[in-house]
Amino acid sequence: MPPAKATPWKRLAQEIEGEVLSDAFSRGRYATDASIYQVIPSAVVVPKRQEDVEAALFAARAAGVPLTGRGGGTSQAGQTVNTGVVIDYTKYLNGIVELDIPGRRAVVEPGLVLDELNRLLKPHGLWFPVDVSTASRATIGGMTANNSCGSRSIRYGRMRDNVVSIHALMADGSRAHFGEIAPQARPNTDAPYDRLVREMLDLGAREAGEIAARFPKLQRRVGGYNIDALVPDAPVHNMAHLLVGSEGTLALSERIEIKLSPLPTKKVLGVCHFPSFRAAMEATRHLVALGPQAVELVDDKMIALGREIPMLRATLEAFVRGAPGALLLVEFAEEDDATNRERLSALTETMAGLGYTWPKGGVVEATDPAFQAQIWAVRAQGLNIMMSMKAAGKPVSFVEDCAVELEDLPDFTDRLTAVFRKHGTDGTWYAHASVGLLHVRPVLNLKEDVGVKALRAIAEEAFDIVAEYKGSHSGEHGDGIVRSEFHERMFGRRMVESFETVKDRFDPDGVLNPGRVVRPPRMDDRSLMRYPPSYKMPEVETAFDWSGWPGGLGGAVEMCNNNGACRKLKGGAMCPSYRATRNERDLTRGRANTLRLALTGQLGPDAFASDAMADTMKLCVSCKACKRECPMSVDMAKMKIEVLAARAARHGLSLRDRLVGDLPAYAPYAARAPWLANLRDTLPGAAWLSERVAGLAAHRPLPRWARRPFRAPEGAAEPEVVLFADTFNRYFEPTHLEDATRVLSATGARLGFASAPKRRERPLCCGRTYLATGQVEKARAEIARTAAALRPVIEAGGAVVGIEPSCLLTFRDEAPRLLPDWSAEMGKRVMLIEEYLAERLDTLPLKPLNGRALLHGHCHQKAEAVMGPVEKVLAAVPGLDVETIESSCCGMAGSFGYQAETAEVSRAMGELSLLPAVRAATPETWIVADGTSCRHQIADGTGRRAVPVTSVLAQALA
Repeated sequence: MPPAKATPWKRLAQEIEGEVLSDAFSRGRYATDASIYQVIPSAVVVPKRQEDVEAALFAARAAGVPLTGRGGGTSQAGQTVNTGVVIDYTKYLNGIVELDIPGRRAVVEPGLVLDELNRLLKPHGLWFPVDVSTASRATIGGMTANNSCGSRSIRYGRMRDNVVSIHALMADGSRAHFGEIAPQARPNTDAPYDRLVREMLDLGAREAGEIAARFPKLQRRVGGYNIDALVPDAPVHNMAHLLVGSEGTLALSERIEIKLSPLPTKKVLGVCHFPSFRAAMEATRHLVALGPQAVELVDDKMIALGREIPMLRATLEAFVRGAPGALLLVEFAEEDDATNRERLSALTETMAGLGYTWPKGGVVEATDPAFQAQIWAVRAQGLNIMMSMKAAGKPVSFVEDCAVELEDLPDFTDRLTAVFRKHGTDGTWYAHASVGLLHVRPVLNLKEDVGVKALRAIAEEAFDIVAEYKGSHSGEHGDGIVRSEFHERMFGRRMVESFETVKDRFDPDGVLNPGRVVRPPRMDDRSLMRYPPSYKMPEVETAFDWSGWPGGLGGAVEMCNNNGACRKLKGGAMCPSYRATRNERDLTRGRANTLRLALTGQLGPDAFASDAMADTMKLCVSCKACKRECPMSVDMAKMKIEVLAARAARHGLSLRDRLVGDLPAYAPYAARAPWLANLRDTLPGAAWLSERVAGLAAHRPLPRWARRPFRAPEGAAEPEVVLFADTFNRYFEPTHLEDATRVLSATGARLGFASAPKRRERPLCCGRTYLATGQVEKARAEIARTAAALRPVIEAGGAVVGIEPSCLLTFRDEAPRLLPDWSAEMGKRVMLIEEYLAERLDTLPLKPLNGRALLHGHCHQKAEAVMGPVEKVLAAVPGLDVETIESSCCGMAGSFGYQAETAEVSRAMGELSLLPAVRAATPETWIVADGTSCRHQIADGTGRRAVPVTSVLAQALA
C-alpha cells in the first residue's frame, strides 16, 4: 500500500476538533464497503462538527484529491470507497437536531443510525418507515445518498418520498438549503442557490420529453440523478430530491429534514408456502392486490443456508413447513385487529384459490408480535445468509437491483436464471416481491479471471433483459462503480449527458466522489476490486485447525463481507468494543479487513505480528459474540489468539503476559500465603509499582486470593457427574464451588471431582489464561492434560460440569480445534452446571426465595447458546422473579479490565447497560452472574456483590 502524503493531513489534524487517520492500517480499513471493490483512500477524517467537514473539503481540494462521505460503510455498489479523503460521519455527527412530534418531522445529522432514530421515536408512537434490512447500522445520511427503500416501500415509498429538505455543504465550500420550490415561483435573485435552481428547472423543462420517454415507470428506480423532480408537471418541485440518490457526488448533507409516520402497532403476517420459485412469482401480483404493506420473498436456497446458522435455525423451523420451493412473507398493518384478521383470512382464501393448500402449500399465520419479529429478523438477514456459504466462490452483488413490473416477474426471473446457468453458476433470490425487485447474487470466484469475465458477461446480458422489459437495473442499492457504467443502456446517451450537466454544475472540479453515477470506470476493472490480479492469500502456520474454510485462516478472514452487522449498538452482544469507542478499528469488520490486508502483504512485511496489528486487536475482549451473531460466523476471538501467538513467537512475552498466562502454574504456591499474594492492594505504593512494571491498572483492585482454596471432598467411585473446579473459583471464590457441590449432591446423583491422575500433581486447568496471552502450545498441553482426565468419565456416559463459563466452554469451542483426539461430541459432555440441572430440576428440593433476581449472561454463555438452561434453572426457584439484563460484554473480560491501557474502555463497556441496570436494582435484589470476571466488574463498578446461579440454588436448599 503506497504511503499517504503526510503533510496536508498533519496540518488538517491541527485545524479540526475531530480525528485525522492517515496511517496505512486505518486507510486500509476504509478501503472497502460491502461491495466487491477496494480503493485505498489518502486519509480518513472523523469530524466532530460540520466545520471539520468543511476544513477537510478545503484540504482535499488543496491536495488535489477527491472527498467521499461515508455512513455505515455498507454500500453494495462501491459508492463509499474512493481515493482521496473519506469522511466518517458515524462517530460524532449522529444526533437529532430538531424533533416536531405534532408535525411528524425531524431534522437529523447524517451519521444517525436508523435503529437509533426509531428507538428515540418509539415512545412518541412514531417511526421513520424506510425500513432497510441494515437498519442496525444504516445511517440517514447514507440512506439519503442512496435513495434507500426498504421492505415496506409499497406503502411508505423511498427516501425521496420521505425527505423534506437538506442543509448541504457544496463543493466550493458554500452552504445551501435544498427544499421545495413553490409552483410557479421561480427564484429571481442573483444568489448562487437561486441561480442553481433556475438552471436545474430549465434543464427539467428542456428534457421533460426525454425524461418521460426514458425514465422507467417503476417506483424502484434509483439510478442516475432525480431530474424528473424538475420537470414542469412534476407533482412536487424539490431540490432536495436532486440530492437524494446522488451518492455524495453533488453536495454533502449536513442536516436532513425527514417525514415521520405513525408507528404501526397492529400487524399480522402470513407466510405463504409454494412448491416452486416460479409459483411464488406468478402468485405475487394476486397477493399484492390484497393491500399488504409488505410482500417479501425467501427462496429454498436461503432456507437451507439459514438452517445452518445457529441463531436462525430454531426460528426457521417454527415457521417453515417441510421443504418449500419459496416463501412469500405477506404483512398487513391496518389500524384495527379485525381488519388485519380479515386480510389474513383473505390471504388464505386467495392462496387456496390459486391451488395452494396443505400439503402442497399454504399459509402459516403469525399473529403474535414476538413471532412476527423473529420471522422478519430472518428475512432481514437475507443478504448475510446468502454470504454465509463456505466456498471459494461467493454470491456477488451486481445484478441484484433489477426491478420489473409484477406481471413480468415470472418470465424475467426464469430468463435471468438461464443466464446464470449459461455461465456455470446459479443465484439465491430474496427481497421485495411487492415492487418487482428481487435481489439475486450469482456465485462467482472473483479471485480468478474466469470469474471476472463471467461477471461482465452476466451483467451485459442481464441489463439487456431489464431494458427489454423497460425495467430498472438500479432499484435500491445505488449505482456506485458496479452499475453507473450501464446508465446509457437504460436512459440513453442524451439523458446521461444531462446527468453529466448536473454533476458539472454542482461540482465543476470533480471533487465530490468522482466516478460514481457519471463518468464511471469499468465495473470489471480488477485494479479496483478487493481481489486484484496480484491478490494472493498465502498459507500460514496457525495455532488452530482452520481446515473447515477453503484457504484455511485466510479463507475464514475473507468470510467477512463488510455487511457491518457488528456495528449494531443495541441487542445481542456484538461488538462491545465498538459500542464503547465507535471506532472502525475496534469492530469485528475493521479487524477482519486489517487481518486480510496484513496476511496478503498489503500492509507491508511482518504486518501480522506488528505493533499496529496488536493495536488493532487490543480492544477485542474475545467475547465470541461475533462467532454467533455475525452471519458469517467470523470468529475474531480465535483470530486474535492467532495474532497473539504470532506476536509472542516474534517478540516474546511481557511480564504481564507471563503473570496472567502462568496463573494456573503458580496458583498452588500463591495460595499457601494468600496474605502475601494480596499485598499488591494493601501495601502503599505496591499498586502504583505494579502498573509501572507490569501494566496492571493501579486504581483497580485485583481479585483477592482466598484464605483457603477449594478442596474437593471424597467423590463417588463410579460417578454419574463430575465437578470440574476451575482455577478462578478454586483460588479466589471457593465458596461458589462449595455451593455447587451442595447443589449437585442434592440431586442424588453419584458425584465425583475432576482431578489430576497423580496425587501431588497440580489441579487440572482449561488453558484459558494461556490462550488469552498467545501461549498456544502451553494451552494445548494444559487442555490435553485435562481432557485425558475427563475422557474416562465421558466415555462411561457421565457428564463433566462446572460453574465458570469461560473455562467449561473451552472444551466445546477451542479444544476440538486444538486436539486431534477431542471431538465436538465429547465437548458437549463438558457442560455448565445449569445445562445438567435443567434436565433434573425435579430432583432439587428448592424452597421459596421470594424476591427478584437480575441475571447477567456471560459472553460465552450467549455465544454457545446456553442462556436458556441458565434462565430455566434460576427461574425454577419458587417465588423468585427473574429478569435477564439485555447486556453486551461486562467489559472485564479476564485480564482486559485490569490492564492499564484498557481499564477505561473496560468501564465504558460496563456502563453501556450492565452497570446502570445493577445500580437501579433494589438492595434486596439478587445480582446473578456466572462469570468470575463479570462479578468483579459488577463489584468494582457498583459496589454490589454478584453470585453464580448455583449459589442462589444453594440458598434455596437451606
